[in-house]
Amino acid sequence: MKNLRILLTTALVIALAGLGVGTASAGGVAANCTGASDAPAVRAAAAPVTVWLAGDSTMANPGAARCPVGWGSRFDALFNSDVTVRNQAVGGRSIQTWLYEGNVSSTKGSDGECRLTSGTYSSRWQGMLNASTGMKAGDYLFIQFGINDSSSTCPRHVGPARYQQLMTMMAKAALARGAHPVLLTPVAAITCSGGTATKNRGFVSQTFAAGSATGAPVVDLQTLSVSRYNSLRFCPNNGDYGAGPVGAFFCNDHTHFETYGAQQIATLVAGDVRRQNLPLAAYLR
Repeated sequence: MKNLRILLTTALVIALAGLGVGTASAGGVAANCTGASDAPAVRAAAAPVTVWLAGDSTMANPGAARCPVGWGSRFDALFNSDVTVRNQAVGGRSIQTWLYEGNVSSTKGSDGECRLTSGTYSSRWQGMLNASTGMKAGDYLFIQFGINDSSSTCPRHVGPARYQQLMTMMAKAALARGAHPVLLTPVAAITCSGGTATKNRGFVSQTFAAGSATGAPVVDLQTLSVSRYNSLRFCPNNGDYGAGPVGAFFCNDHTHFETYGAQQIATLVAGDVRRQNLPLAAYLR
């Protein structure tokens, strides 16, 4: 009788299998279950990213005064909560005084560059290089100088070759830590030639050369900013930089930004991050 039950059970299983009906395992779970691979994949959570900013007053966080407001202070708002912006830009700095704060003398050497009294880096750059709390793999370093570097006197003076060397060095330091350098040409002040806003900053070719040497993307902020000034019809200008659309964008010095201007410049940078399809664009709002 037992053998007959086994034979009948075996025949039933074979018949059901021929009809495509799955049988249950001992635990009651279908052994021939299909469709498990069809479930939607779980989307991996985005890894938190820190965006480090190195630059001058056109990028720096504002002080107590209403003006100036650097565009870097408005950058964070353009990203989702997975991005933290660490703005280390400081007003009045060239790339060399930012890197070697207090160690750049007021005299030039035979090469025409300001002498360094020590090769010790500033605390801000040391902080970025710190293995525990500084730049880590996946972070970004945005570098924008060139406003004060054109000074003819030390300590801010930096020549073109030295500028390119220091920007290249900073980009390589980021790469060595697995971070992504992004180089920016200097943002333009507002100057008019008749009815057209014109470019007025140097160190552009040196920025692109540093980008080529390191593979770092370059945001041509000078071109982008001048294009925006023209789209807003800032020119011609009668010399009054404190009123009208120009006054809402710039401080009276027509170089630094009011809050609105800083927001506009930050948007230009973010837009170029998206245009170049940098991975950071995935975090933009």
